[in-house]
Amino acid sequence: MCDYSLMHVKSRPASVGDRLRTSNFGTGTRGFAAPGDPTTAVCVLPGTELAFDSEIRAYGACGPTRHKTAIFRQINRAQPHMHHDALELPDGQTLLLTFLCEGQEATVLQLPAKPANEAEAREQERVAVSG
Repeated sequence: MCDYSLMHVKSRPASVGDRLRTSNFGTGTRGFAAPGDPTTAVCVLPGTELAFDSEIRAYGACGPTRHKTAIFRQINRAQPHMHHDALELPDGQTLLLTFLCEGQEATVLQLPAKPANEAEAREQERVAVSG
């Protein structure tokens, strides 16, 4: 399952090597889709490493970031009716995925390691959908 705002959109999990494109799904949010299948959301696990084809751009920013790589995170996990999907940039800055400019392409470099204990498993869980 992707972020709650994509719960009514067809989805599939990401795999290493997947090509992703930032897309607007018409639900009031943006997420990742495969370039060849723009109607299916590609759900990324927290801790997944991504490499973008160019510097990451966000709506409302003065210009692109200086970064082409990011780690997928979920933020504000305790707040159920907020966007949770985000990218952590190498400088520590966090950008909500829904604020990324559409049409940016990235490759899934690495999925998170299998959790070794319960705490790591909780860290990789997606936020539960409420409602």
